[in-house]
Amino acid sequence: MADLRNNFVGIKSPNPFWLASAPPTDKAYNVERAFKAGWGGVVWKTLGEEGPPVVNVNGPRYGAIWGADRRLLGLNNIELITDRDLYTNLREMKQVKMNWPDRALIASIMVPCEEQAWKSILPLVEETGADGIELNFGCPHGMSERGMGSAVGQVPEYIEMVVRWCKQYTRMPVITKLTPNITDIRRPARAAKAGGTDAVSLINTINSIVSVDLDNFAPNPTVGGKGSHGGYCGPAVKPIALNMVAEIARDPETYGLPISGIGGITTWRDAAEFLVLGAGNVQVCTAAMTYGFKIVDEMISGLSDWMDEKGHRTLDDITGRAVPNVTDWQYLNLNYVAKAKIDQDACIKCGRCHIACEDTSHQAITSVVNGLRHFEVIEEECVGCNLCVNVCPVENCITMEPLAAGTLDKRTGRVVDPNYANWTTHPNNPMARQAAE
Repeated sequence: MADLRNNFVGIKSPNPFWLASAPPTDKAYNVERAFKAGWGGVVWKTLGEEGPPVVNVNGPRYGAIWGADRRLLGLNNIELITDRDLYTNLREMKQVKMNWPDRALIASIMVPCEEQAWKSILPLVEETGADGIELNFGCPHGMSERGMGSAVGQVPEYIEMVVRWCKQYTRMPVITKLTPNITDIRRPARAAKAGGTDAVSLINTINSIVSVDLDNFAPNPTVGGKGSHGGYCGPAVKPIALNMVAEIARDPETYGLPISGIGGITTWRDAAEFLVLGAGNVQVCTAAMTYGFKIVDEMISGLSDWMDEKGHRTLDDITGRAVPNVTDWQYLNLNYVAKAKIDQDACIKCGRCHIACEDTSHQAITSVVNGLRHFEVIEEECVGCNLCVNVCPVENCITMEPLAAGTLDKRTGRVVDPNYANWTTHPNNPMARQAAE
């Protein structure tokens, strides 16, 4: 059986599945239930500085995007950091860690961007026995207007400065949580590394308005007739998160920097994709809020079964395995040629492939052959875009078949070249022509 034990920057847990800092980790009651369900660790809901806690709205806090089957695809939240007293949180954290010494317990922290504020809270957190801290530089609403959260995470110089303070004033490993609300995720990651961070976690939520109430003309969720931008999470943000994780994992300046992957993880497969793109573990929020803590059972068994099937013994065997295969567009092989192929036995003759191709692409799929309804790829027109594969409702009915080297491509009239060639040397590239001259 695959060994799922996780060692992330010296923080050990029985599996790589942690709950992210969010409502599910706001109090001891929740965290105890999560650990009983099998979660390997939690990042406690973000702590603020000593004094009166923040005040959350007393009405709706979530907006949603659903699929046609009412499955939750995206969740927008306007909730702030913990609105519970700092010392109440600290006492509960200490007790939970004593009760569950084998589980990872990380303290998420957000205080003003002042050295004394960080210097004051770190010893209090350290006294709980927490395994590490996560610096919340990501929250895009409520706290950012106060000069915290993403207001810090969008300024690399501030990130480096605060990380240096934390490394100076605590023995605990420091995980820097990055905001996706930025043009180039590599810059804050580089700044965190320059400040001495032990790891980064990403992504935090994406600034968003998910919908508008067309009766009240206010964004959802609506509070007293008005709405606000919030943080977007859930399955819909997973592609953005995967890309940002991969960008950090393959950047020469941050290569090897430990990453805790966050963003839309709902199944074991989602988690595996983050791991192979360079994440050392994963954090989950929306899936737990949608389906409950027991969802971790499927994640653990699914990942273990897949690793067993593929012959992977430990998490180290898969972590980062896909990173070398992530490249920039200009280095893709332009001599690779593939064509769509429709399995006539599996085809249900719905016509979606034909309509998509006929109306929006390359008119490469028939609708009628010899007077009968029939869908077949016209090789002379097929560019291999695979739109038909993605709109077909029958899995594996349409597949992409590579043309072997030496085969005639009927669309171009040229034989498939076995040699690798990319845009950097293509004769149509003006930069390549200038270099040759």
